Amino acid sequence: MSNRTAANHPLAKPSPATALLGVGQLALLTVVVVASLRSLPAMAVFGLGSITLYIIPAILFLIPTALVAAELATGWKGGVYIWVREALGNRWGFTAVWLQWIQNVVWYPTQLSFIAAALAFVFFDPSLSNSGFFTAVVILVLYWGSTLIALRGGNLFAKLGSWGGILGTLLPAALLIVFGAIWVFSGEKSQVPLEASAIIPPFTGIASIVLIVSNFLAYAGMEVNAVHVNQMKNPGRGFPRATLISAILILAIFILPTLAIAVAVPQKELGLTNGIMLAFQEYFGHWGVGEWATAVVSALIAAGALASVLTWIAGPSKGVLAAAETGLLPKLLQKRNKAGVQSGILMLQGSIVTVLAAIFIIVPNVSAAFVALIDMAAALYLIMYMLMFASAIVLRRTQPRVRRAYRVPALNLVAGVGFFASLAAFVFAFIPPSGFTAFPPALYPWIVGAVILVLGGPPLLFYAARKPSWDMRSDADKALHGTHDEDAAAPGGAPAASTTTSDSKPVSDR
Repeated sequence: MSNRTAANHPLAKPSPATALLGVGQLALLTVVVVASLRSLPAMAVFGLGSITLYIIPAILFLIPTALVAAELATGWKGGVYIWVREALGNRWGFTAVWLQWIQNVVWYPTQLSFIAAALAFVFFDPSLSNSGFFTAVVILVLYWGSTLIALRGGNLFAKLGSWGGILGTLLPAALLIVFGAIWVFSGEKSQVPLEASAIIPPFTGIASIVLIVSNFLAYAGMEVNAVHVNQMKNPGRGFPRATLISAILILAIFILPTLAIAVAVPQKELGLTNGIMLAFQEYFGHWGVGEWATAVVSALIAAGALASVLTWIAGPSKGVLAAAETGLLPKLLQKRNKAGVQSGILMLQGSIVTVLAAIFIIVPNVSAAFVALIDMAAALYLIMYMLMFASAIVLRRTQPRVRRAYRVPALNLVAGVGFFASLAAFVFAFIPPSGFTAFPPALYPWIVGAVILVLGGPPLLFYAARKPSWDMRSDADKALHGTHDEDAAAPGGAPAASTTTSDSKPVSDR
């Protein structure tokens, strides 16, 4: 999953005197939000083959996501809920924003398990990274501690989140690149073949490349920075350039540190949660640097990962609350505390995280639990992306006169590639990765399917069971934006009354 810190990055809030974002600024902003070290060990086992496994999803998913989201963001403000609602109706708009939120809920345990692995090295006991009990305890303590902070309101950790992403991701990545280059060019033994032919990963069955799914999630978040397109002087020219530059930089941050891990750490020792720390341990140990150096870098990585959790613990749930307050969720889940924070949704969110944390105790292999949670998150998030790509195509056809600061050339092709790539990755999520032994392979697709239904089905049920008493809006607001009963009566399920929150205008109004 991405670092998820862009919304609060200093570059996202230029001063009035410098309100316009340059190509380089937007590219850097995108790198900060997308680049993450957590998924690198999973790809390191492929050695040079990881280059191919990174480039394919970048072409098929990263670039289409960025371009399509840019068009949607410059036509309709409000994010995925508004985009999908305008195209497909309230039911699917609510489903899309729910999926965007619930995949974050699944993401929290995976991110916190990564922190637990880093803390094991901070405590000078790497074996703790393979302890399901230790991992579960860290998840629960850090998550609920972060939730209590979020319930106090305010934006205390905004800057901490953005700079934590830089210091906890970009700096360790740079160190890995330097260490890996020194290792290779000084003639040290590589743990993986470095011949050019190794760039093409061996195909030993479809299960051997299922981890590509995690690479789709690694690029997730490209849509976040699309909201800044309107801050560019010439979005039609500048945004594609920023996207290309950021894609190249993201690939470099993913590929080079992955290779640095692969050349130094034997594949049999490479864990999905502790692989990065093992690489630093190998480098520092080989060059005679004490364990304290690994502990310091691990603490830095843990702090950066925790900062991203602190920053995002309340963010995605705000989108669900915005939809909920129009009458799509029961009053209990619309509850706010005295600080105005969505306490009802945060409590539900915490309960789900607590249940998911138990997986690390039930499944003896922490890495296996990590992979399972990643696949669950991938499946949920990919459904949202399919709805987003489909909505872009529909809106170009049904609302062609809405002004967009940026229009995707050959939108149907670009969005179609993104849609079918997401669909393919969704199908792969049902196939157990090679070597997965946590439970019988025959049960794996059923468990993933059950998780999708349990976590992804509620918005459809809530929409079907909605009651007028759930709508907490004023009469004036209802009259302005309409009700969901009116939406349901509209042909094709599209909104009967205009409910967009954007400042979109017909082309003729320019």
